[in-house]
Amino acid sequence: MTAETPPEPEDLPMTADAPSPTLDETVGDHHAPVPEAHEPHLEPKVVFDVQDLNVFYGAFKAVRDVNLNIHQHEITAFIGPSGCGKSTVLRCFDRMNDLIESARVEGKVLYHGVDLYDARVDPVEVRKRIGMVFQKPNPFPKSIYDNIAFGPRLAGMKDDLDDRVEKALRQAALWDEVKDRLKKSAMGLSGGQQQRLCIARAIAVEPEVVLMDEPCSALDPIATARIEDLMQEIKSEYTILIVTHNMQQAARVSDRTAFFTTEVNPEGDHRTGVLVEYDSTDKMFSAPSDERTENYVTGRFG
Repeated sequence: MTAETPPEPEDLPMTADAPSPTLDETVGDHHAPVPEAHEPHLEPKVVFDVQDLNVFYGAFKAVRDVNLNIHQHEITAFIGPSGCGKSTVLRCFDRMNDLIESARVEGKVLYHGVDLYDARVDPVEVRKRIGMVFQKPNPFPKSIYDNIAFGPRLAGMKDDLDDRVEKALRQAALWDEVKDRLKKSAMGLSGGQQQRLCIARAIAVEPEVVLMDEPCSALDPIATARIEDLMQEIKSEYTILIVTHNMQQAARVSDRTAFFTTEVNPEGDHRTGVLVEYDSTDKMFSAPSDERTENYVTGRFG
């Protein structure tokens, strides 16, 4: 399967009553072959181009002026103190903020050149392409099998369902542990197994991108190590964005790191998140360009 060249935004139909374009039509095949890794001077493909992103909750500006690119088949970590907008920005990539009545997004989040916030783009289509794993494991009160099969059934991907379930569980490094109890409740799994189940559930619909919001914060060190190993194993097939408070985790698993901090409005003590610096993880942790980044990664504040 070969990738189609994504259209320029102006190539999309512009009539007011035009039907919402599907991302399949506008973006093309996200399962195209990956270029050979480590080719000299080969810059990974940009999946997301974020331009002048601002997020409001009512009149309150929660995050301002975010500009960054997310690259294909890399792990990108968002770090920073509590309240700096990391999770708010993460939810912009799959339009989860749409579900918050007071939330409003300004700026652009381009996905292969298509603005995800164009009025004609269906957010349900967005979430088919961009999966989400939350802070606490949240398996459905169903069997292990039905947890994984839920998304494909909903998306109409009912062919070879057994194979889809097995593939997702294998990718999540869970198959060998659950293959003999697929009809048993997912609620009987350990916390670490439940989180890997949630990752399997997210990738069962074959997204291109997986968003992870503090996926290890509720897990013990052994389960955390399993999730970190899993991220490394699947990044050759998925683009991963992770929000983490754990700087050591960001340093271990990510290719690039974005550091956010807060600006305090003294008049109302409102805190607005701002992106301070974004670079390769090695540089961010060894020779950051901004003193605020250095102070955070060395533990002087935060």
